[in-house]
Amino acid sequence: MRLTVNGEQAEHVDGLTVSALLEELKLDARRVAVERNKTIVRRVHFDRTDLADGDELEIVTLVGGG
Repeated sequence: MRLTVNGEQAEHVDGLTVSALLEELKLDARRVAVERNKTIVRRVHFDRTDLADGDELEIVTLVGGG
């Protein structure tokens, strides 16, 4: 399926959830915010939010510091 992540289109395997995509991208789910088709995905729903062909995602990495 074709997904757009942070403005970049790429092919991914069918049947991904948000959690599986984050694993594929090597991103720590505890340190990101995800928006799918202009709607925020709550972290507790990452495992059960299925992605579909044509979805647009914005993934923001949270960085701490001082």
